[in-house]
Amino acid sequence: MSKMTRIGAIALACAIVVPVAGCGGGNKTVEDGTYVARDVSSLYSDAQRRLTQRRYADAAKLFDEVERQHPYSIWARRAQLLSSFSHYMARDYTSAISSSQRFLTIHPGNVDAPYAHYLIAMSYYEELQDVTRDQRTTQQAYDAFGELVRRYPNSRYAADGRTRMNQLSDQLAGKEMELGRFYERSGRWLAANMRFRNVIDKYQTSSHTPEALHRLVETYLALGIPAEAQKSAAVLAANYPGSEWYRRSYALMQRKTRPAAQPQG
Repeated sequence: MSKMTRIGAIALACAIVVPVAGCGGGNKTVEDGTYVARDVSSLYSDAQRRLTQRRYADAAKLFDEVERQHPYSIWARRAQLLSSFSHYMARDYTSAISSSQRFLTIHPGNVDAPYAHYLIAMSYYEELQDVTRDQRTTQQAYDAFGELVRRYPNSRYAADGRTRMNQLSDQLAGKEMELGRFYERSGRWLAANMRFRNVIDKYQTSSHTPEALHRLVETYLALGIPAEAQKSAAVLAANYPGSEWYRRSYALMQRKTRPAAQPQG
């Protein structure tokens, strides 16, 4: 049941909603994986059976056949959505995204549209890379959850979407911090400053914000802009007064902005 979480339970419930007219009948599946013409009820029933058996790749193929062979039946729309879910459970995330996007194109105002958006977002989410790797998929997941929350703020998926957006925001901020630290170590102060600024502007609720503010203090001082360094230090003091990053910034500002001693007469 590791992946049969909330997303799976909901989809299986949806699968049961559609009444099955019969479980026999129709032509059978041929051994090479191609499908001959079959009546819609037996085809859909066979797909459901594969789904409950957790034969997800087989279920996806059969649900696709329901839509292909009977595109105008009452079964086609549900089969399309369950195909997306089956691809997701089979870890074929590219197909899950493609199928869900197609569902939304054909049925944009359907009651199951929020779930299709959720499947797209979760498919991106499942392919997240470590923060040291390219974060394109992380951004796609963040954007997909954002679209879900924006369009359907009161849906059953919105709360989970917001929670995952917070996590993704932290990861995206972590990538910006990694790049910023690299530029700072290399003495590329402006490039580093821009990365730390991105964390403050885009991901200000992330766990990386206190460090980003301190790094802004460092880079502004290195760029010779003490007034901006003071502003960042003030924001750090106001919001994270007890943090180690504030103590570091305070000590740094004391050293860098202390007036030079006057020579003795």
